[in-house]
Amino acid sequence: MEVSPEELQDLMRRPGPRAFQLIHVRAAAEFIFSRLHWAEQISLRRLAADASSKLADKNQPIVLYCRNGTRSKQGAELLQNQGYDFVFHLTGGLEAWKKQVEPDFPLD
Repeated sequence: MEVSPEELQDLMRRPGPRAFQLIHVRAAAEFIFSRLHWAEQISLRRLAADASSKLADKNQPIVLYCRNGTRSKQGAELLQNQGYDFVFHLTGGLEAWKKQVEPDFPLD
């Protein structure tokens, strides 16, 4: 399943506790430079191994993102295959976020 940059922005702006986990699936060095507010970093390479400990609730919605949507889509498919019910990926990744939501967003 996909979520557009505008839809994700709306979800992030809602008051109260977050109703989803936001996961940056790029490498740690990329996470330091450009990440969305509230995001946690789990690289795509580590996602399968770390999912059970870092994403323990398989019923909680998860939104994955990367630079252009390729890795996050792969990560979403991986998690769905592991039994996660509500997994989304940011359509177009951070490139789309920058273009459609936050023009000053830093991309590496």
